[in-house]
Amino acid sequence: MNKAGARASDQETRRFGFVEWFRPGDYERAEVALPDILESGASYLRTHLSWAEYLAPGGQQWFDWLIPRIGGQIDLLPCIHYTPPSLSRTGRSSGPPVNLKSYADFVDHVLTRYGRYISHIELWNEPNNLLDWDWRHDSDFLLFCEMVGGAAYWAKQRGYKPVLGGPCPFDPYWLNLMGTRGVLGVVDAVGFHGFPGTWDSEEATWGGWDMHLGEMRGIIDRYNADAEIWITETGYSTWRNDEIEQARRFTKALKVPADRMYWYSWRDVPPDVPVQEGLWFDPRHYHLGAVSHDNKPKLLARLLTEGGVKRLEEVAALAAPNITSGAAPIIVTGGSGFVGCNLADRLLSDGEDVIILDNLARSGVDQNLSWLKERHGGRVHPVLADVRDLLGIEAAFRDAKAVFHYAAQTAVTTSLVDPLEDFETNARGTLNVLESIRRAGKRAPIIFASTNKVYGALDDLGMIELDDRYLPEDESIRTLGIGEDRPLDFCTPYGCSKGVADQYILDYAKSYGIPAAVLRMSCIYGPRQFGTEDQGWVAHFLIRALGGEPISIYGDGKQVRDILHVDDAVAAYRVLLSNIGQVSGKAFNLGGGPRNAVSVLAVLREIEELAGRPVETSFGPWRAGDQLYFVADTTRLEQETGWQAGIGWRHGLRHLAEWLIAHRFGGRQIRREKRKASA
Repeated sequence: MNKAGARASDQETRRFGFVEWFRPGDYERAEVALPDILESGASYLRTHLSWAEYLAPGGQQWFDWLIPRIGGQIDLLPCIHYTPPSLSRTGRSSGPPVNLKSYADFVDHVLTRYGRYISHIELWNEPNNLLDWDWRHDSDFLLFCEMVGGAAYWAKQRGYKPVLGGPCPFDPYWLNLMGTRGVLGVVDAVGFHGFPGTWDSEEATWGGWDMHLGEMRGIIDRYNADAEIWITETGYSTWRNDEIEQARRFTKALKVPADRMYWYSWRDVPPDVPVQEGLWFDPRHYHLGAVSHDNKPKLLARLLTEGGVKRLEEVAALAAPNITSGAAPIIVTGGSGFVGCNLADRLLSDGEDVIILDNLARSGVDQNLSWLKERHGGRVHPVLADVRDLLGIEAAFRDAKAVFHYAAQTAVTTSLVDPLEDFETNARGTLNVLESIRRAGKRAPIIFASTNKVYGALDDLGMIELDDRYLPEDESIRTLGIGEDRPLDFCTPYGCSKGVADQYILDYAKSYGIPAAVLRMSCIYGPRQFGTEDQGWVAHFLIRALGGEPISIYGDGKQVRDILHVDDAVAAYRVLLSNIGQVSGKAFNLGGGPRNAVSVLAVLREIEELAGRPVETSFGPWRAGDQLYFVADTTRLEQETGWQAGIGWRHGLRHLAEWLIAHRFGGRQIRREKRKASA
């Protein structure tokens, strides 16, 4: 098999690497990033070894720590660049050195000092600055060829493999000149930089991976057929929050006809660090990472960590919308989430075409999307996009006949940590959805999933404390619950962002005539919920208990909620759409009501019965905005639509436990529970 054939046959098992620039003193950043990069399945890491930084005060000590620390655990490619200004002909760090041999001498020094940690070394000196290097000018070009060619020759003589860095955008004329001057003959690999979809300057000339690498291969083969092609930099900026597109671009880059692929980068540039063009000259520079600047995994990093390239490709393959012309689908934003997927399943079972618009940000929700596709096939139309990206979602609403809007940041705790992201998702994201509907011009009705948190912490309610629960002193509230006439009192960033969205939904009905209604939900639970400590507490408790793990309760556990099974919640959303003509512009409370009002402690006792054993429990401090008591008065919803909660909370908990046992813990426990019930 020839070399090209071998490369093609190796695509299924291709390894990959990341580019990560560590600045002097970034000890903590490097210590955190390296294990995460390894956990992602990366085989390679490319980082810079700046000549200028090395000769600066403290520079040698920094690289003496960094290179062994990284090179001892992963295949490390150091990129040698930046002439010290004091040695530069131009006085700039990207200019040619006065004595070109000084570059080779520095490379020789690097190989002597760090050679046991590397096999390849990339030779470059930031030639993108045309003020310092004019590649069309013969004298400058000869300088670069002499500098890099001499260093490459010497590195090769010492038994190392030199890699020629590549300019961005790709320039075949430049590469061919490197061949005529003998540089290609003394390197083992040639780098290529390409960022399709990110930089405007590149889009004008981008012809596709196959075209550019094919042209590159043809030039290299004339001078050194054994030299490999490495993608030393490629990436995609998520500055518009389109993380699924970043994941798609990664999978495409893995399949290009190159011998290595380095993804730029692992982590976003911190917002207070200037890039080459300046501080925030272009926001795209600050969102190229697989994780955010504060180390929150984006979709790409999460999927690679969960299951490597195979997992990434499985999820990327879910995005295959196939709506035929003239179809009028229903859109469910956040349709891979808990309530969204249950609603979508019912709509699909009725024969509807459904667009699932989701960014898959929550771990595990892609399983819900796979489940929908397995059950309903071609009538499921995934649009993997983020509601924060108006340009990315707008087209999906063009033919919609109705919209259910669940996409949201759902945890109070997360909103307190990152209120900006909470606002962008919940408030701006909802406005983007409304604008997409308005611009489509078809006045598709929208039903919005709001929250009982818009009523605030309810601190003004007098409470009676019993052994296992709190009850309001007001008898009418004990009998009926909290009604929609309760004044809004946004509390916590989450309550504010959802409250803003709640009010925008109602106002678009008034201002633009878009049929719209709001359901302010209490605690919903049921199958296909991936509960966490921060959100979805009923499912979270059951998952922990069935797995034999301890449970943490925030507060004293006497707080009361009216928990509602997801089947009843789905019925409420559907009946609201059926009656949209009379309910438009109105908000309704949605919960289990007084019949399903139960304290956290009471739920925990029932869970212990279902698990068949006591559950280790600890208590922590109250969380911000937590309500001692919330039970929804659903009278208005019942009277205007005929809806009623039909599933009692004990029956609903058992149903969820059986589903969890069957789908997360195998079938053994379910058989044990049946034997126990019959005993």
